[in-house]
Parts: sequence; C-alpha cells; structure tokens
Amino acid sequence: MPLSARLPPSLSSHLSKLTHRHVVSSASTNSELIDTIKDGSLSADKTHLLTAEAQTAGRGQRGRSWQSPTGNVYLSLYHPVQMPVSGLLSLVIGVELAKMPVIQTLNEQLRVQGLTPIGVKWANDLGFYQGQQASARQLAENFKKPQKLDENIIYFSKLAGILIEPVWHSGKLVGVVMGVGLNVKTTPTLTTQTCEGMSYQALSLQGINKILEEKMNEDEQVSLPSLQQLYQQISLALIKAISCFEQLAKEKSSPQTVNSQTLDPQIIGSQTKATDDFMQQFDAMDALSGLRLRVTQNHNGEPNITTGYAFGIDTHGCLQLRQDNGKLAALFTGRIDVVSVD
Repeated sequence: MPLSARLPPSLSSHLSKLTHRHVVSSASTNSELIDTIKDGSLSADKTHLLTAEAQTAGRGQRGRSWQSPTGNVYLSLYHPVQMPVSGLLSLVIGVELAKMPVIQTLNEQLRVQGLTPIGVKWANDLGFYQGQQASARQLAENFKKPQKLDENIIYFSKLAGILIEPVWHSGKLVGVVMGVGLNVKTTPTLTTQTCEGMSYQALSLQGINKILEEKMNEDEQVSLPSLQQLYQQISLALIKAISCFEQLAKEKSSPQTVNSQTLDPQIIGSQTKATDDFMQQFDAMDALSGLRLRVTQNHNGEPNITTGYAFGIDTHGCLQLRQDNGKLAALFTGRIDVVSVD
C-alpha cells in the first residue's frame, strides 16, 4: 500500500512527495540518510524517508546503542528546515507518535483494564513506568528485565525511542533527520551492559497486545497494523511534528510574544495558541507526571544528584523539577531515574 493511500488530500499530497527507500538492513537509518544528503545523492531541499527491517549499529541519544532485531520499525525521515533545531522537537514528535491510531487504540484498552497507558517520557521515549500501579507491574513482569535490578528504582518500559539530528552542508544548516525505533513484534533482551546505565526495559506492541488479549473478549481484541501501515502512521506523525515545531518557534520569536508585558492578555493568548495547545497535549501524555525523580548531572567530572517531583516541562522543552527545597528547577539534560516513595 502506498504511504499516501487513504489519507486526506493535503496530507496524501505531502506524503506522496516523499522519496521512500526501503532496505533489508542498515547500519543506522539516521546515519545512512544523513550521509546521502551530505554527499549530494539526495536533494537537501526535499523530504526523504528511509526504512529498514533491521539495523546492525542502531544509535540512540549520546551515542548509546539501540538494539534492532527484525520485526520492528526502524525509520528515519529527513525534512528541510530554515530554523535552528532544539530538543523541544523530540517532545513534539513524542506527542504526535502517541496520537497515532495504534497507540490510541491500545491506550483505550489499557485504561479499560486499569493499566498504565503509553505516554511520552522526557526527553525522547515512549512507554510507561511499571510501578505506577499494581496492574502495571504485573504487565511489566511479562517482559525481559535487565540484570541486577535496583529495588529503589521504578524501571521504564520502553516502547519507542526518538533521535533527532541536524544536517549541515557547507557549514549551513539544511535540514533535520528524525529517527524512530519502534518495537513492534520483537522485544529486545536487555542486560546490564546493553542498558548502558539506563533504568529501562524493553516493551513491544505485540507484547502489550498479548497481555490485553488474555483479559478481553475475542470481539474486543486489537489487530495490530502491518509494518507498512506503521511506516505511514509514523511518517505522518513526523510531518505533523515538524509543522508544529515550526509554529512553536514562530510564536517564540514573534514581537507580540517578546513584548508580552506591554500587551493585552487576550492578544497574547491569540499569539501563543500553538504553544498552549502543545503544552496541554504533553501534560496529558507525560509519563513522568507527579513521579519522584533522582536526577544525576555531571559538573566538572563529578556527579551531582538532585531529587524532587516531576512538574511537567517549560515552553523550551526543559524538564521542570520541584526540588525537595521547594524550588523549581528547569533541566536541559541529565540521567532521570524514577525512585520509589517510602
């Protein structure tokens, strides 16, 4: 089925303009797509999509490895941009991915069964925390766990990861590659080594569906989309995300927003509609909402640990932490561990 099939005309037209290449295996779809833009094999002025059945050297944030067995989605989409790219884009992508039909359908069933729904975890993951309620813990026990679990940490069950990378050519920013790895049929087996210090375990669409099927009647069971259909849903989500991100950037740079102290609040409200809408959507999907966090950051080579409660994000995409001293901190980076509350 073509990526543009059975979509509204405007979106169908946009997807039909994609140059889509599918390969059996890629070292990294992000790296491969970036290289073909930089060497001129693909035009930097057009949108390009690369999908693969497996990766041999999949990458995550900060050079971490992403296990990429056959049966899952490995997808990278290049889009030209005219403005700087920030980490906020990862959160926008997360929200749009969580709005995909397959995620929404599964979330409806998870809520019916009293299970924790799939959400967006700052800064670039989809999944849920297994310890939010007893039923969620029972669900997570069906997935493979990393070795040597820390009993004080609530582990994140990771369904998908996002990697955004700006693309430069001749010293000029020309676009961004947005990579998505989604566990569909295969749940990677994570060990202490492959987790690389991250407190998470793997989760797949099929794994969630299997648990739900045991709790539902046959006529209620969810049919998972094909990989081809998922390519379509994810590509559409990424195109929507870049459009939303551009609108958010325009609002931040508008004179009305900059001079907000001198304008009528109603005027300011009309100038920040996209930002307000996005913040509300993220709050509803925030996997960290209200959880107690232990944040580890490096300062001059030494770890600095801060504890407090997750308090959403700010308009720049920073994680807000209500610290134990009552102060609100905005975090741009750091290792996030959800810790149990005594």
